[in-house]
Amino acid sequence: MSVSIKDVAKLSGVSVATVSRVLNKSGYVSEQTKNRVLEAIQKTGYKPNAIARSLKVKNTRTIGIMIPDISSHFFPEVVRGIEDIANLYNYNIILCNTDLDRDKEEKYLDVLAEKQTDGIIFMSNTITDALAEKIKKTGIDVVLISTDYEDMPSVTINNMKASEDAVKYIIKKGYKKIAFIGGPMDDPNAGLPRFNGFVKALTEGGLLLNREYICEGDYRFKSGYNGAKKLLNLPNRPDAIFAASDEMALGVIRAAFEMKIRVPEDLGVVGFDDINISEMSFPSLTTIAQPLYDMGAIGMRLLTKILNKEKIDSHKITLKHRLVVRESC
Repeated sequence: MSVSIKDVAKLSGVSVATVSRVLNKSGYVSEQTKNRVLEAIQKTGYKPNAIARSLKVKNTRTIGIMIPDISSHFFPEVVRGIEDIANLYNYNIILCNTDLDRDKEEKYLDVLAEKQTDGIIFMSNTITDALAEKIKKTGIDVVLISTDYEDMPSVTINNMKASEDAVKYIIKKGYKKIAFIGGPMDDPNAGLPRFNGFVKALTEGGLLLNREYICEGDYRFKSGYNGAKKLLNLPNRPDAIFAASDEMALGVIRAAFEMKIRVPEDLGVVGFDDINISEMSFPSLTTIAQPLYDMGAIGMRLLTKILNKEKIDSHKITLKHRLVVRESC
């Protein structure tokens, strides 16, 4: 029975794309992985098809984009930035929606490796050690956007400082009983830093942290709505709510409307992200703006620099946020 490249990949515990990189001496593969592949080739007696190898295209001009939630209003603007720069540099894109599902993330990494994509833009709330190892095993260059992990190239903002600025603004507006609806506290990239910024601003503003005023959500509209219902039904309800995403903040405004609580007269509301619909709500949403388009564009440009071995000043890029004042606070 003839031995295929898939047999070599399986025996050496890597992707087909990594075996291909070793055979064609293209792209980065660690010495340890390279030796494993060569050993598997020797054991199986695999003989690459010389004609197929000679026809192999060095670059596929394809970039994989992995996003965690295609229904979120956060990602379209980021993807638009990625796509504009990809088009400028003649790259095609493959869009993968992972639904915040670890199995799907791993599956799509395999798919992108099989298709021999030149690079991957990866977005997710958190990256586990196991997932990071899986990413490295593909041998494909990766840039992270709106998330971070050790030495991987990334484009982010300072989430703690942005959250702190939002809450300081709420305090400046005269609100005293400020509640927080955040993302998952086990999210080290956005959930926890935004909560820490909230606490820091309260402390520096001389306000007490009321544990009853803290709700954990998932950045989606429904969790903001449910959190607000809980907070606004407290005997001593808050007079302002800072939500760690615009979608949750819009859920807060909806809950307040249903309870006949006026925003901003009876309740100040501030969000985070500045997604397109934040200025369409009534009242329009005061929020922290992340430079969503720029995050995508700069992330893609960073990836092209890595692929083309251009000079790079920093693999870790932190962009500036800004406070956008509208009607809700």
